[in-house]
Amino acid sequence: MFDSLSDRLGSVFDKLRGRGALSEADVRSAMREVRVALLEADVALPVARDFVDQVTERAVGSEVLRSITPGQMVVKIVHDALVEMLGSDASELHLDVTPPAVILMVGLQGSGKTTTTAKLGKRLMERERKRVLMASLDVARPAAQEQLAVLGRQANVDTLPVVAGQQPVDIAKRAIQAAKLQAYDVVLLDTAGRLHVDDALMGEMKAVAAATNPTETLLVVDALTGQDAVNVAKGFAGEVDLTGVILTRLDGDARGGAALSMRAVTGKPIKFAGVGEAIDKLEAFHPDRVAGRILGMGDVVSLVERAAETIQAEEAEKLAGKMLKGKFDLDDLRAQIGQMQRMGGLGALASMMPGIKGMKGAAEKAGDGKALVHLEAMMSSMTAKERAKPDLINAKRKIRIAKGSGTTVQEVNKLLKMHQEMATVMKRLKKMGGLGKLAAMFGKGGMEGALGGLAPGAMPPGLGGAGPALPGLGGPAFNLPPGFDKFTKK
Repeated sequence: MFDSLSDRLGSVFDKLRGRGALSEADVRSAMREVRVALLEADVALPVARDFVDQVTERAVGSEVLRSITPGQMVVKIVHDALVEMLGSDASELHLDVTPPAVILMVGLQGSGKTTTTAKLGKRLMERERKRVLMASLDVARPAAQEQLAVLGRQANVDTLPVVAGQQPVDIAKRAIQAAKLQAYDVVLLDTAGRLHVDDALMGEMKAVAAATNPTETLLVVDALTGQDAVNVAKGFAGEVDLTGVILTRLDGDARGGAALSMRAVTGKPIKFAGVGEAIDKLEAFHPDRVAGRILGMGDVVSLVERAAETIQAEEAEKLAGKMLKGKFDLDDLRAQIGQMQRMGGLGALASMMPGIKGMKGAAEKAGDGKALVHLEAMMSSMTAKERAKPDLINAKRKIRIAKGSGTTVQEVNKLLKMHQEMATVMKRLKKMGGLGKLAAMFGKGGMEGALGGLAPGAMPPGLGGAGPALPGLGGPAFNLPPGFDKFTKK
């Protein structure tokens, strides 16, 4: 979503970083470009104006102009201002009340409210270990209550049984009563939406709120509607006591102005962001991490969290045991490819890594994740014996594998070459004493010292030298897995 804004800001700051000293005129010129970039990203005019004024005031100060690295100082000031504009700190749900805590989900029709309700229910159940009950108060839209029931089954979250003809306030009261009797921790109330903000909608919201006394009232808005999402939020904030906002479709190709304007215009924090259609694609909104992504600094914390969620412990232990013995077969490579896919593919990983520009090029070169699918297809076309002993794969077997996976013999050859290079790296690691010895060497000669012995006079493929460098991290460059670049070349 923030790609165009990130590219524009990146080009502005590249010019600043390239200068040894900055004058006040340089800073003001750069800030004018930042303002244009924000407006093009559909940020509200008053928000963009205030942001640029605030940054300019800090950036023309003597501590920046006299700094050894004035360009970097300006980037830091813009980063801090972006975090402030997005809401400073991540805002958690306040559920420390006498159970059940009532969360009222409000918003316009088509914003993804019902799906987001199910996503939030799943998140609270799995991460917070809460017993959750969902109830649909939408009696106007056909099959709305059945939709929530279906989503509840998908997410393994309980839903209130539907009673035909019951009105929203009565349904809400029944849900709370059922939650008390059955010891639920949280009740999620999915209210009805309208095509636009009107008196009937607000009247219903107020009546339900008065009857349930919700702990949280969350407004669900579609980030793809741009500034209209901000206008909707203003309309609801003026009528209902909102406690936060959930932005859906933040993974879309909109320009990101809604996210950047929302907190400044409404005064309400963005608590969650929908980042995909799947039932588990709801993430906590962290302003500092989003600001880091916009400015190309990456989001390593989210990357580590995603890895921790998706990694399979048994699989990792099995691979670690093989690596200690210097072994690495095609089943291990297949497991690693599956891990990358579960984490969102190359594109998602690239957006979280520092030095996004270089990584982005590598991801695009790989066909935006298609290369991973091709690799998986080829390995699925092999027999278990072939994956365990790739040396068995002769010319006839390569033809069979290519036909079975819809690829070519050349691509099969590239896959085998990639595996061979990775296996070679594992053998060299074993000769050096394994990963434990390698880790101990990091404290001595750094990354170069630790990896220098892997190959006489050169780093092994994929462990440095060829890929784009990560700014500020030192050491060798990041690259795709050894040999992956050969697979993506056509």
